[in-house]
Amino acid sequence: MSINRVNISGNLTRDPELRATAGGTQVLSFGVAVNDRRRNPQNGEWEDYPNFVDCTMFGTRAEAVSRYLSKGSKVAIEGKLRYSSWERDGQRRSKLEVIVDEIEFLSRGQQGGGQGGYGQPAYGQGGYDATPMPAPAPQAPAPVPPAGDVFDEDIPF
Repeated sequence: MSINRVNISGNLTRDPELRATAGGTQVLSFGVAVNDRRRNPQNGEWEDYPNFVDCTMFGTRAEAVSRYLSKGSKVAIEGKLRYSSWERDGQRRSKLEVIVDEIEFLSRGQQGGGQGGYGQPAYGQGGYDATPMPAPAPQAPAPVPPAGDVFDEDIPF
């Protein structure tokens, strides 16, 4: 069995590019910069080293999401890796990219009147939903029985 799952968060390196295939499927392409933190062996200081990840999203969600993303937007992405190789002008080329299954906006976008705010998911059957979720009602703490009255036989599992 093999597992092909990727979770990353970072900032868009460029404005997303939306295009359509000959069959009409929407394709959204964008890049995400993800920092890798390492200790510099010369001075012992921690330094960030960027990794640039190409991402692709398909379908009607790609079109909906494209309206809320721009260069610099912070996102969290879940998807899978896909390796592609081809030949152009006699040169063999290849690329490793993330095919996006889920995307969440982590920073407020410039477009859409502030929609797509912190923690607002941008996935689901109906596309993006900017309706704020109500805060959960506070719950009273569970009663704690006296220490001497609880036995293993009293636990229901």
